Amino acid sequence: MRMNANPNGELSQIAINAPAEFEVPELLADHPQQFRESMMRYTCAIREVKTKLEVLNDDLSVRNSRNPIEMMKTRVKKPESIIEKLQRRGLPVTIESMERNLDDVAGVRVVCSFIDDIYDISRMLAHQDDIKVVAVKDYIRSPKENGYRSYHMIVEIPVFFADRKRDIRVEVQIRTIAMDFWASLEHQLKYKKQMSPEDAQEMENDLRECAETIAQTDWRMVDIRRKIEDKGIL
Repeated sequence: MRMNANPNGELSQIAINAPAEFEVPELLADHPQQFRESMMRYTCAIREVKTKLEVLNDDLSVRNSRNPIEMMKTRVKKPESIIEKLQRRGLPVTIESMERNLDDVAGVRVVCSFIDDIYDISRMLAHQDDIKVVAVKDYIRSPKENGYRSYHMIVEIPVFFADRKRDIRVEVQIRTIAMDFWASLEHQLKYKKQMSPEDAQEMENDLRECAETIAQTDWRMVDIRRKIEDKGIL
């Protein structure tokens, strides 16, 4: 069988980019290559989890005629944040300590349309036979004191490299659009250092009240969608 030699033919060309270069923090400067390799592995683990979530979204969108996932955001924790967290916990500032003790160096945030989508996606991800769920924190059913809501999972996923396989942990946060909106604004506002203690307390109370309103709205939207589905409109 003869392959088509035309580079613009049936087989499309895809450019493969090298991973971004990570700045090596001063406290880990004795092992720069080891640090960069570790960051590369976390980046690859994120890619594996993201692909799984994209496949789930595609499958559910065909089955249900709608996309449960609105968007995904990914990040590898900044070196200064890694060091600060290790120091705050009284742990050694080493690459081995980071990989052993920190579960959130690699992170994927999944933004869903409805609350029940959160639980569907988390359940389906957990049931995949190459995913190990290490920990779950359900801040939707048990919100934080400040009103924060989200569903957090620490998962461990195998990643295959050129000469080895590594099981790498990734934090997956799943929330609704409204929860993500609230969390983003809360994060910005809590760093307004010029506030007096009285103003800061008032802001916290207002944010907590907004979080309650958002939660009630999220559940009402689920009820509305289900009523529409029951009538066969969706």
